[in-house]
Order: sequence, then structure tokens, then C-alpha cells
Amino acid sequence: MSAAPQPLSPAEARILGVLMEKSKTTPDVYPLTVNALTAGCNQKTSREPVMNLSEGEVQATLEALRGRTLVVESYGASGRVLRYAHNFAKVYRVPSAAADLLAVLMLRGPQTASELRANCERLHHFADASAVEGYLDELASRNEGALAVKLPRQPGAREQRWAHLLCGAPQIETPRAPVSAEAAPDLSALEARVAQLEQEVAALRALLAGRAD
Repeated sequence: MSAAPQPLSPAEARILGVLMEKSKTTPDVYPLTVNALTAGCNQKTSREPVMNLSEGEVQATLEALRGRTLVVESYGASGRVLRYAHNFAKVYRVPSAAADLLAVLMLRGPQTASELRANCERLHHFADASAVEGYLDELASRNEGALAVKLPRQPGAREQRWAHLLCGAPQIETPRAPVSAEAAPDLSALEARVAQLEQEVAALRALLAGRAD
């Protein structure tokens, strides 16, 4: 069994996600130039978090990914401008549909199976959310190392979200614990105290008024 690939940096995950997305959504301009790839990384929509990578940062990150065979160089049909394509599914040994789910997770952050099905529609059509869950369960139980994880249910949420593990364990926001009855202030006692203070103030005012007369 070969060792699992080393964790990706956030920039590496974003670049791979964009390459994987554009290979399906805009095949006529794929492979991508550094300029097009930078624009895709810095999109303000369909990206979480929003990034602001420079072309220099994208170029340096591409070199690191090329050294790990996760991207390959190509001059495309024109033969003039250097372009880049991903090699994700082959390196990570995952089916195309699973790779598409990971691409959407890399681009948009944690999502429920229903959200993933909708957001992945242009890359791969899943019959229903249970089909998405099936692929995610496989990614979470891989012998070579899990690539996805189901996060704890958020307060008030109907479905649990999924996150990718390509950059390591995700940062999980711990919901704020509700204030216990013992720690909560006793409103009736506060009201009584305020009423007492108001009476004392009124008495002092009456005393001062009497002295003034």
C-alpha cells in the first residue's frame, strides 16, 4: 500500500479545485493559463473562503503541485501559451464522481449532501442525496486514508455537513453552550432589588425636599 499524499496548503487546494471545476464547466478553454487560473481562484462567488492570490503566488504553487504530479503542463492547441491541467483523480486514486465532490468541497467549504448535489450539478449529476452520501462514505472510510469527514451536527440543522481532509483536519466551530439555569441571573431578584433602590431614591428625594423647605 502506497503512502497517502501529503496534505495540501489552502492555495494548493484552491488551485486544484479550480482546475477540476473548469475542466468540466469550461472545457473549451481548458487547460488553463496562469491568468485564467488566478481569476478562477479569486472569484467572489462560489468560493469559500474568498482568496486574493497574485499570479506570482499561483505560479509558485503550480510548481509545487507539478513536483507532486498533481498538475501537468501543456501548451494546448495554440502551442504558444503555457497551460496547466490537473492530475487529481489519478494521484489520489478516486473515481471521477468522488473527485468532483472533493473539488466542490475545496472550492466552497463544508456542505451537506443536498448542498453538494446541487453545487456539483455542472460537474457530475447525482440521482439524489443518498448517492452523494454513498461516495462520501467511501471517501471517509478509505484504507489509504480518509479524504472526507462528516462534521458534528450544528444546532438547529437538519443535516450534517461534510468537509474534505486534503488539507488536514478541518477547523470545527464549537457551538456556544447554552447558559445553565444555575448560571442564569434571577430576574425576579433583580426586579425586587431595583424596586427597593427606587424606593430608597424616592425617600432620599423627599428628605432633601423637606430640608430645602
